[in-house]
Amino acid sequence: MIEHPNDPSLLTQETQQARANFHWLVLDIALFGLAVPATARFLSVYAIRLDASAALLGWMAALPSLASLLTSTMASWWRSRHTSALQALRLPALGFRLSFLLPAFTPFFPDEWQTLWLLATATLPSLAAGISSVMFLVMMRQAVLPTQLTSLLSQRALAFNLAVAVATLGFGAWLKLAPFPMNYQVMYVLAFVFSVLSLLSVLRIRLVMPADSPTAERPAQNPWHSAAFRRPAFVAALAHVTFFSILAIIPLRLVDELGADEGFMSIFSLAELGAAAFFSALTNRIAARLGNLNTIALGMAGTSLAGVAIALAPNLPLTLISAALSGGMWTMAGICLFGYFSENAPPESLTRFTTAYNQVVMLSVFVGPLLGSQLAETPLSLTTVLALGAGLRLIAAIIIRWQGAGSLHEMWHVPLPGARR
Repeated sequence: MIEHPNDPSLLTQETQQARANFHWLVLDIALFGLAVPATARFLSVYAIRLDASAALLGWMAALPSLASLLTSTMASWWRSRHTSALQALRLPALGFRLSFLLPAFTPFFPDEWQTLWLLATATLPSLAAGISSVMFLVMMRQAVLPTQLTSLLSQRALAFNLAVAVATLGFGAWLKLAPFPMNYQVMYVLAFVFSVLSLLSVLRIRLVMPADSPTAERPAQNPWHSAAFRRPAFVAALAHVTFFSILAIIPLRLVDELGADEGFMSIFSLAELGAAAFFSALTNRIAARLGNLNTIALGMAGTSLAGVAIALAPNLPLTLISAALSGGMWTMAGICLFGYFSENAPPESLTRFTTAYNQVVMLSVFVGPLLGSQLAETPLSLTTVLALGAGLRLIAAIIIRWQGAGSLHEMWHVPLPGARR
């Protein structure tokens, strides 16, 4: 780390290193995006091919977040054992990447154990993710200058969605043409290689911002005692619970009710990711005009429309409207969620605040999928469950907009100047 970041003689060197870090962070997410579809897009389809129930799909979406939540409590202890957040990231990040490799061993298990093994492959590596996700966010804040953060988030979102789109098309074509289950095995091995290359890009980073070291003048804060933390935490929890409440059952709607195969799942994902890439490039401008909270509310309202669209779609082509709305609006909301948190997190308590924020998100991503999957096990139709989830997303948008405006009376008018955060 550069010793005196405020020294004018070192300003150019610091800026150059921050720009280099910016490049490595964008390359990291692009390589990681090439791996992500193997689990995020096709793991549930793989499980459905093996006759997984709606309940098991819900647990596959929820349990990884619970595992991450449990181990994230160790993040501060783990960080204290290393000289920097970057060093603390190495081992947990590699452990998390095993989630891309372990599913390749599924055919070696007896038929009755295969879906349970897929659940284990999603859950066990998430124990490492609890620490690695906290360390990564802390490291990212220290790798670039504060003025670069929003731009970095937008560029990473753009690179990620473009990479995921390319990989989804490639993997989808491969899964459709190659024999089952060898097609899935090859995909997971290749995804693991991409994920390791992304980690190697991260390890090229050299931190430029000071470590989160409390001082007598600025002691470490308890995030739960800070109003500046509680408000972003509430918004993040509300957004994640409602968005993920129906996410796990969408593949059931597409595959079981509308007859989608891996080829159409690739097209569905492409529509989702194309819109996500488009809005990731625009989010910085939209947030600058509306503010983070209002942009989050707008995004959640858009995901509500996506839920209605997929619930009412009579055929597969019309579900692409839902895919585009969901991908674009959630990407916009997600960028602003972290931006809203980041601008309220004090540097001297960064690890503590980031740990608590991650715990809120992980708990929300655990609770959300269970809501929808448990409803899907009742006599209610999937269409009804999806419509209920869309209603929850709309309620979340209204409440978040209320938070941004400061009063119910001004909910749908120009927000108060002090509410633009």
